[in-house]
Amino acid sequence: MAYYKEKKRNTPIATLIKNYINKKSGKVADSRGEIQMRFDYLDWKDQKKILSAFLESGKTDRQWAYSKVLDYWDKSFEPKVKELWEQLHEDKCSWVVIRHFPLEYLAQNLGKFTEDRDYFFVCLRLAEDKDFVIDKDRLSITDYLAVLYHTGRTITDEEAKDIPYRVVHKLCVKGFPMFGELDRFADTSRGTIISPINFQDVSLALYYLKKLHYIHVAWMFEEWNTEVQKAIFDSPEFRAISNADLDDYDYREGRIRIARKYAYLALDEKYKQPSDPDIDEVLQPKEWFMERPETHNVLKEMIANNPALGKLVGDLGLDINAESELPF
Repeated sequence: MAYYKEKKRNTPIATLIKNYINKKSGKVADSRGEIQMRFDYLDWKDQKKILSAFLESGKTDRQWAYSKVLDYWDKSFEPKVKELWEQLHEDKCSWVVIRHFPLEYLAQNLGKFTEDRDYFFVCLRLAEDKDFVIDKDRLSITDYLAVLYHTGRTITDEEAKDIPYRVVHKLCVKGFPMFGELDRFADTSRGTIISPINFQDVSLALYYLKKLHYIHVAWMFEEWNTEVQKAIFDSPEFRAISNADLDDYDYREGRIRIARKYAYLALDEKYKQPSDPDIDEVLQPKEWFMERPETHNVLKEMIANNPALGKLVGDLGLDINAESELPF
């Protein structure tokens, strides 16, 4: 005998909302899931009731409501959202406040937006008022440029000229990991050079400088980058990793470290700080570039007994007497 489970019929949305609001109904969880699944396809009057109910609920449900209120905003939500934000300062609630609240309210509560990204989006709204003073210290360099561009502001020639090199300096002295900060269009295949212009923040800064009509500044930086590329290509570290047996991860990381070293060395002294680390520290772990004495001596002995091996080492362009040449 065949058995089958009867398909559950849709419960009226008014019943689901009622069961969700009634925390003693025993149907809160089921109603929540059904409401969230059907929400985008409901009438606006039902959506408003749902969002109001979820804003009155616990944290998880409020977080869901905030994400919906961003796109389904109505002035009637403002009192409740204002109450929640002033009491709890939840991140997702901040997004709603920043996008939909009056500019006067944002300006009055500017100091309460403590997250860097919050301040960036507040600036995008407030900076259209030319009297609004942007606090550059609360923005990354690229976010600062974005605010300038999107709000129709500008900067002096001197400030524009400094910006790409300040970005490079920051990337040279900061810690790892940095893979996520490479521009996604950078060619990172073996044999290619990673140079400062391949870093995401650098390419983004150049993008906004061009948008702000500082094309000549971008051109000057690109010329500087070409010189850094040449220094990288001629460096003993680049020759070493090119001949080393490294997996893709280590090979890419090695090229990033080399790019940081030679970019830093090429910077004008005015961009460097007394607090900067010894730039050779960016080449850690140094095993990639340092001679291992015991292996080095064995290799010398092998070459002395085998002229063919000596020819191979010469063809590879390795100098066994140079400390930084050996890739092992």
